[in-house]
Amino acid sequence: MHLDRTAHAEDLADFVEASPSSHHAAAEVARRLQESGFTALVESEAWPSAAGRYLVVRDGAVIAWVVPASATATTPVRVFGAHSDSPGLVLKPQPSTGAHGWLQAGVEVYGGPLLNSWLDRELRLAGRLVLDDGSSVLADSGPLLRLPQLAIHLDRDVNEGLALDRQRQTQPVWGLGAAASADLVGEIASTSGVDAARVRGFDLVTADAARGRIFGQDDVFFASGRLDDLASVHAGVVALGEVAGADADHVAVLAVFDHEEVGSASRSGAAGPFLEDVLARIGIALGASPEERLRATAASWCVSSDVGHSVHPNYPEKHDPVVRPVLGSGPILKVNANQRYTTDGPGTAAWHGWCAQAGVTSQTFVSNNSVPCGSTIGPITATRLGIRTLDVGIPLLSMHSARELAGTSDLVDLTLAAAAFLGGDGRSSAAR
Repeated sequence: MHLDRTAHAEDLADFVEASPSSHHAAAEVARRLQESGFTALVESEAWPSAAGRYLVVRDGAVIAWVVPASATATTPVRVFGAHSDSPGLVLKPQPSTGAHGWLQAGVEVYGGPLLNSWLDRELRLAGRLVLDDGSSVLADSGPLLRLPQLAIHLDRDVNEGLALDRQRQTQPVWGLGAAASADLVGEIASTSGVDAARVRGFDLVTADAARGRIFGQDDVFFASGRLDDLASVHAGVVALGEVAGADADHVAVLAVFDHEEVGSASRSGAAGPFLEDVLARIGIALGASPEERLRATAASWCVSSDVGHSVHPNYPEKHDPVVRPVLGSGPILKVNANQRYTTDGPGTAAWHGWCAQAGVTSQTFVSNNSVPCGSTIGPITATRLGIRTLDVGIPLLSMHSARELAGTSDLVDLTLAAAAFLGGDGRSSAAR
C-alpha cells in the first residue's frame, strides 16, 4: 500500500469538510465504504450469512467489517476503533435568542473544548433534523455563526488572561434583528431543503467552517478542525477499504463510536452495546456457539486509535522529561499505568510488529506524573468485551481547539499501520 503524503492530507481535508457532525461523519464513512464495495445493512432486518463486506450505521456511529470466505465459528476479529464526535458547542432547545439588535444562538458546551479557540471564527451549524414522520435529514448551514471577542479597548487586561463565562460569553451571533421573531432551526431547515413546520427534533453542533490546510516548511503540518478524532476515522476508512479479506485469518472491523468526548455512555457510544451487538450477529452468521464466540474473542485484538499530545516547544515542562513524541516522527503508542490507556507488554509487542510490517516508525506517549491524562474508548472496549486492547494515535498540538495541528507524515503512517493491523496475517506477526 502506497500513500502520497500531500494527497492523503488533502483527502482528509475533504473528509473533515464532509463531516461537520458525528452524523455527517457516519454518513461519509458509509458513503466511502459503499463506493469500495461494502453493503449497508439495517439493524432491524435480517443480515446475510455469506462472507463479504458490510456496514451498519447507528445514529452518529458506524461499524464496518470484512468477513473472509475462510471464516469459521472461531475466527477472531481485529477491531480498529475511533470516535466521530469532537468538543464544541451544541444547540440548545429553543435556541433562537439575542439582545440589543443581535440574533444569537443558545448553545451548550459539549465536552472539554478550548473555548478561547472558538472566538472570531466563522462557524457551521450541522447535524440532523428529525421530521414529523420519524425520518432524519442531515443539515449543514455552511458559515453562519461567529463568537466575537470583546475589543481590547474595552478590556485592557485581556492579554493578562481571558476566561470566558460558559453561559454568558459563548452564545454566537448569526444575524441582526429582533430575537422574538427569529427562527434559527427554521433557517437551518430552509438551507437543507426541509419544511420547517415538519421539524420535530434536532441534534445540531458547531464546527469550524474553514477547510483543513497543509502548510509549513516542506508541507510538514496539517491544521484542521475535528482531527480529534476524524484523523483516526479517516485512517481506518482508508485502511479497511484496502482489506481484500478473501483468505484472511480474522474478521477486520472498523468501529466508529459517538459521544467519546462526554464519556461514551450512549447507545452509539463505546460504553453502549453497539459493537457487542454487531460482533454477536457476525458470530451468529458464522454459526458460532456461545463457547465458540468466547474462543474467538480470546484470540481477538482491538486497536483504539485516538490523538495524543506532541511535546509543545513553548511548554516543555508539561510533558514527561524523557518520553517526548513530536509531530512528524510517526504514530504514538499510548501508555498509562492507571489504565487510562490499555496498552500493556503484549500490546506493545503486537503494535511494533504491525508497524514493522507497515514500514512505519512508532513513538511512545506517557504523561508527566503531575499532569494527569485523559482516556479513550480503549479501556471501555476492553472492559465491556474482554478483548485484548491497546491505545495508539497521532501526536497533536492544540488538542480540543477549534482547529488542531498534526504532522502530514503521521497521518500517512497511522493509515499504513492500520492497514497492516486490519489486513495482515496474524500467523506471521508479533500479534500471536
